[in-house]
Amino acid sequence: MPKSKLVTIFGGSGFLGRYVARRMAQDGWRVRVACRHPNDAIFVRTYGVVGQVEPVFCNIRDDDSVRNVTTGADAVVNCVGVLAESGKNSFEAVQTEGAERIARMAAAEGVGALVHVSAIGADSGSRSKYARTKAAGEAAILEAYPGAVILRPSIIFGHEDGFFNRFAQMTRFGPVLPVVGAGTRFQPVYVDDVAHAAFKAVKGEVAPGTYELGGPDVNSFRELMDYMLEVIARRRLVLNIPFFAAHVIGALSELVTKLTLGVIPAQITRDQVANLRTDNVVSGEARGFADLGIEPTSMEAVLPDYLWRFRPSGQYFDIKKSAESLKRR
Repeated sequence: MPKSKLVTIFGGSGFLGRYVARRMAQDGWRVRVACRHPNDAIFVRTYGVVGQVEPVFCNIRDDDSVRNVTTGADAVVNCVGVLAESGKNSFEAVQTEGAERIARMAAAEGVGALVHVSAIGADSGSRSKYARTKAAGEAAILEAYPGAVILRPSIIFGHEDGFFNRFAQMTRFGPVLPVVGAGTRFQPVYVDDVAHAAFKAVKGEVAPGTYELGGPDVNSFRELMDYMLEVIARRRLVLNIPFFAAHVIGALSELVTKLTLGVIPAQITRDQVANLRTDNVVSGEARGFADLGIEPTSMEAVLPDYLWRFRPSGQYFDIKKSAESLKRR
């Protein structure tokens, strides 16, 4: 009986990585989840049979560490990225040097497939360091491993996301919901659709190259917040913070984080403000879901399934609403 193939997923216990890991395990692959804190990633073992999915330690800033988890793999998926710099985990160290290291080791070890998750907006000329290092990482990967598949998703949503969950949580603390870049457009994409794209790339079912992944709808930041408020049945004033003011707030927030040695994380950074100045939608020039044979999932089909807990009465909201209707009759 032939041995099952092995895939190493860097960041496989993270928001996107766990969905990729689950898909690979369900297809019969052995899955090596490379992460910084394997003891916190024990939950990934439940995605397969005993011994099929294993979390292992890896520091993508170290050659030997990356080589150790790449050796013997038939495919590699890189889901690692940071939205804000912290200590040694700078944008360059993680998104450029780390990505290059993974690709270089994959090429040296003769890995058959490499999938790298980048982001829409990756641009060497961007004002945002995040976007510039994403672009530099893509270039480094293609130089070391020309046959790689690069996925560029827009903002990703799903049960564990840090976007809709974060803003829904904020609605509990007052009548105003502040946002930066209310007019900036996004094309939210469902996490498992991105995982499906990575799965197909690992399987060799798509051609090498770059794919931009966006959901079926394009909305401004304000429109996304309005829809979220509708889903959680709350009324809040969506207040746009001008970019110049947000830049100042970001600087102060970063200073507080620095003075507290990271104990108080920055609520927003100047780099995130710079990134919010640019629309986060597919360009129309790159390949996308249609080329992958995947029909993207709408927000309406998913958001109510996990944002219900932010409703005034949580899971009992619909029951109470129905009971009130009966009383009025």
